[in-house]
Amino acid sequence: MLTWKDIINFTLNGNPIPDKKVEKTNTEWKEILTLEEYNITRLKGTERAFSGEHCTSLEAGKYNCTCCNSPLFDSTIKFESSSGWPSFTQPIQENAIKYFKDSSLGMVRVEILCNTCDSHLGHVFPDGPEPSGLRYCVNSLSLKLNNND
Repeated sequence: MLTWKDIINFTLNGNPIPDKKVEKTNTEWKEILTLEEYNITRLKGTERAFSGEHCTSLEAGKYNCTCCNSPLFDSTIKFESSSGWPSFTQPIQENAIKYFKDSSLGMVRVEILCNTCDSHLGHVFPDGPEPSGLRYCVNSLSLKLNNND
């Protein structure tokens, strides 16, 4: 189970190695993503709080990356954080996510990206429920629910 100490370690010493990499040009991403998806996943945008389809959904399944379809989170680790964005306590596997220190907007946070395609997902915070204490705060538009597994 990942903890805040692990997350900080990744930001300082390097991220876990992904199982595979997906690389596309900006033109290729624009061809397969909606404008909103592109703005969030490729340009590091943020959707309005409480506006995303996965914000309050409790539907069972795996949450995959909108861009490359890599599994990122499982519904069994999703929780209601009242933050306005879907929240999870852990990634589906340790190397699914990559972590970067984000000093934008006058604060220090940890940005999370899909480790397969570098899609911006959101941020992780140390204010989640036990036992991990983590809250992965993710934009709905960066996720696709796959409930066929």
